[in-house]
Amino acid sequence: MPSTFLAALLSSFVGTLGIGAQLLNVPKRSLVPGSAIGAIGYTLYWALIVWGGMSEPAAIFIGSLVASLLAQLAAREMKLIASIFANLAIVAFVPGLGLYRCMSLMAQGSTAQGLQTGTAAMVSIVMISLGLAIGSFLFRICFKKRK
Repeated sequence: MPSTFLAALLSSFVGTLGIGAQLLNVPKRSLVPGSAIGAIGYTLYWALIVWGGMSEPAAIFIGSLVASLLAQLAAREMKLIASIFANLAIVAFVPGLGLYRCMSLMAQGSTAQGLQTGTAAMVSIVMISLGLAIGSFLFRICFKKRK
């Protein structure tokens, strides 16, 4: 986890920009706004843990929720599908290292520790999914479609 606010903001922006450009192949005009949304969501998560003392799952949920709302707003303003921005928004939250550690520990015979690590990673995935879903739901309730 980054040690400063600026490091959290910049690393999540650059990481999301790189993943979005290379792996997700999103439209070029959505890269910077989508990366900014991802950086805002991740930096909020970071701030809630470091400065607010919040638990990691709760911080992931709130960060994903805010990122989801911003993703929906950006999609509407830029007239693109929301999944482009939602995918970019959660890149920094994905617990890839936790899942890798789970598999590594289980392969080494540390089943209990591997299951504990895997469970924590799965809780993170559930919180990301809930944040995205509830954010999308709230956006649709609060903002009616434009004609």
